[in-house]
Parts: sequence; C-alpha cells; structure tokens
Amino acid sequence: MWLTGFDVPSLATMYVYKPMRGYNLMQAIARVNRVYKEKVGGLVVDYVGIANALKRAMKDYTKRDQKKYGDMDISKTAYPKFLEKMAVCRDKMFGFDYSEFLTTESAARRSELITGGVNHILAPGDEDTARDFVEQAGIMLKAYGLAKSRATDAQRVEAGYFQVVRELILQLTEQGGRHSDSGSRLTLKQVNERINALLEQNIVHTDGVIDLFKVEDETVSIFDPKFLTSLSRMKEKNLAYELLRKLIDDQIKGYRKKSVTQAKKYSELMQGMVNGYLNGQLTNAEVFEEMLKMAKEMLSENQKAKELGLTEEEFAFYEALTQPQAIADYYRERNDELVSITQELAAKMREMRTVDWQKKQSARAAMRVAIKRLLKHHKYPPEGMESALSTVMEQCELWADNAA
Repeated sequence: MWLTGFDVPSLATMYVYKPMRGYNLMQAIARVNRVYKEKVGGLVVDYVGIANALKRAMKDYTKRDQKKYGDMDISKTAYPKFLEKMAVCRDKMFGFDYSEFLTTESAARRSELITGGVNHILAPGDEDTARDFVEQAGIMLKAYGLAKSRATDAQRVEAGYFQVVRELILQLTEQGGRHSDSGSRLTLKQVNERINALLEQNIVHTDGVIDLFKVEDETVSIFDPKFLTSLSRMKEKNLAYELLRKLIDDQIKGYRKKSVTQAKKYSELMQGMVNGYLNGQLTNAEVFEEMLKMAKEMLSENQKAKELGLTEEEFAFYEALTQPQAIADYYRERNDELVSITQELAAKMREMRTVDWQKKQSARAAMRVAIKRLLKHHKYPPEGMESALSTVMEQCELWADNAA
C-alpha cells in the first residue's frame, strides 16, 4: 500500500529492506519526501544499498528534472550549505557567548543561555536582525535535516541551540504565522515542552527539564499580577519587551471580537506608543514601561468586572453603556442600576442569538428594536446624551456577529 497510489504526506521515515529500481524506487522515495506542515523532507533508512539504483533511475528523468534535482551527494550539497548557514548564525550571535551550551548539562544554565541568546537577537530598534536570523537559521535547519549524518556531535548541539532560539523568537514575534489566531494564548507549558522536545531531537543531554520562565502559573496571562511583576524584573529586557508586547497584542485581538470600546482604546494606545518610538520620542525602555502600565490597566478592568459581578462578556456591554464619560458620571451614584441594565442587555442578546443574524436583515432589525425597547424602559440614555446609543448598538452587533 505504501508503494502504490496511496498519498501519505505525513510519512516521516521509510525503511527499505528489498531491492527496487526505476519508477518503483522513485515512487517509493516520493512517498516519504513530500513536505507536510513543518516537515521539510523525509528520511530513508537503506538496508540493501539502493544508492546506485537511485542514480540509474534518475537518468530516466528529462534534462529539466535532472537539473532541478541536482547533485545527490549530500556531502557536496546539503552539508556545505549547513556549515555556511551555521556560520551565518554564529555571526548573528556575535557579542553573546553561548559556547557553554555545547558542554554544560545543567538545565538551569541552558535556560539562561537560551533566553540570553533570544534577548541578544531581539535588539531594540533592529527588527531586521531577528527576521534575518529566523530566515537563515531556517535554511540551516533544512540543510541539517538532510546532512544530519555528516554532522559532528558538537554541530548537532549547536544546531539544536540555534533551533530553540529561533523557535522562541517565532513564538514571540509571530513571524512564522502559526500563532496569529486571536483565540490563542501563549502558555509556558507549551513553550517549555516544545523547547525540550527540540533539544531532545538533537541529542542534547540536560540534567533536568528546561524551564525558561520562573512563574508559578504555567499560563502566561496579562491578568496575572505576579507574572507582570516577574516581567518587570527580568534581566533580559528585550525578551521581556517582546513577551509583553505579544501578550498585549493577543489581548487586543481578543477585544476586537468582544468589546468595541476596549478594542478602540487599547489599539489607539498601542499605536501611539509605536509612533512615539518610531519618531524618537520614546526609548525602548520607556515603551516597555508604558506597556506595563497598559497591562496593569487591563488587569484593573478585569478585576473591576469581577467586583461588579459581571462576566468578561457582560463587562464589554457595561463599557459600551458608560460611553462617553458623561454617562459614567451620570450613573456614578446609581451604578447598581447600570449593572442591572448590563445584565438584562446581555441576557436579551443571548436570547435573540440566531444563525440568521449575519444573513437576514430582518433578524438585525428585530434585534435593534428589542434593544431600543429594553433601554427605553430603563430611560437610557439620559436626556441629551442620545448619541451614546450608537456605541451600545455597535457593541451589540459586534457580539452578535461573533456569537452567530
């Protein structure tokens, strides 16, 4: 079944124990060599000596295909490319001594060298360095996948180091596009498991488990005050900056699906910081401090929702109902009434949730009428503040779009 028309792109290793030749051999190799997700090639374990048969089969190809395929001798192709790109990665690390990683078996020391290397690559104001390192290390790893049998033990460990540094940069900067899902959350458990698995693949023996971040909770959360404190104390400031930026970006992406007012407020704040940095008005350290303040404000809002007895979903309606500030001031002494309106509004929205919402104008119109009737019953908005109704309607439509 493996050697006929069965397409198996996820096949990683093929053990050849019987002679093959011609198109049968080429077809077999193709089964294991298809790329698939993060898989860049396959491994053929040859027990019978098929190299000469493979060379003869290659002669049956057209000149165009032979030229595309290239020299089959990895010692002349993949291995030199591996060494070339490893040298490039070493140059990128100039100024940071990671040599102890090749000899130490201490998990704690290797953790320090990994985070230190990432911190070095993530130099403030130099995104090109990180982007180029990710690209060059990626090419090195592809060549290494083909030439692994030629690599020395020291080269394997060094390749493993560059791989985990690259992986952590991808986790933080989303350059790989694999972590852009707004519903995703970076967890320490996943990061540590991924890093340890990569090191194990490269035969990097470590005394214990790599633990990159010293926090009690395995989930990296913008709503964890202990984690925010630990970030502010990290000696690897560039790494702390990128981690905090990612957490805030993820939270803002979440707000865009849940809260009109919070998405707008924090998007504008973040853009203001970026503009200030690009215009030279803020230093990298000042941006980090401003982001910490923003994270603490997000945390404060999260705690406020709990104090009011509102869910995160309900708090988004509460925030919409208190826009502009004049509305919040009006209800300052009657906040219980505003909380009650919030809960009724959220309940009404859940009651009217329908799969027809995004397709039928009648469903949208019925929702608007129901909302206006409910708010009018509570005499909202106050007289002279009718414009506040548009923000509430926008929030309701955002919620309905995503709930549907």
